Amino acid sequence: MSKKVKDARVQVILECTEQKATGIPGTSRYVTTKNKKNTPERLELMKYNPILKKMTLHKEIK
Repeated sequence: MSKKVKDARVQVILECTEQKATGIPGTSRYVTTKNKKNTPERLELMKYNPILKKMTLHKEIK
């Protein structure tokens, strides 16, 4: 039998910071995975926000 290996990849949720600051209703969120051994800090990516209709900064939440 093979040894069970703990998976280093975890699912994270990215939420738009710009829309949160403006107070417009609704949220733009994306789900992705990251390797927590290589990137222990929170992830920040430029993603498309369909409500604002432009590219905005999305940061990792919990």
